Amino acid sequence: MATPGTRTEPLGIGEVAERTGLSVHALRFYEREGLLVGPVERTSGGRRRYTVADVDWLRICVKLRESGMPLADLKRFADLVRQGPGNEGERLRLLDTHQQRVEAQIRALEECRSIIAWKVGVYADHLARGAAGGLWDPTA
Repeated sequence: MATPGTRTEPLGIGEVAERTGLSVHALRFYEREGLLVGPVERTSGGRRRYTVADVDWLRICVKLRESGMPLADLKRFADLVRQGPGNEGERLRLLDTHQQRVEAQIRALEECRSIIAWKVGVYADHLARGAAGGLWDPTA
């Protein structure tokens, strides 16, 4: 995911927060919870130093969490990645299960959108005709 011309020297926590959309607090949480696949290096003064690979991994984590992946599943996925080759089938099962969950959410949202679009059309039509009075009027 790194783009050409991306610098390779370590990045500070603020820059990583900016690149990933995570807050500094969230980055510390991800580290504490074992969601990173490698150890975060530190300067002699104790400041965190991230790699471009860390940023790429965090961007994936952000999307998995935004799409509703449970924290426990994300932790398991990170653990499997840290373990290295040999568990790709389990990684695939985790991702496939999550993908199915996301696709079900999308279908449910599409149904909601359809009903909302229909209702917007009803109101727009009635307002355009000047006949909006009485629409869902509980006093009528």
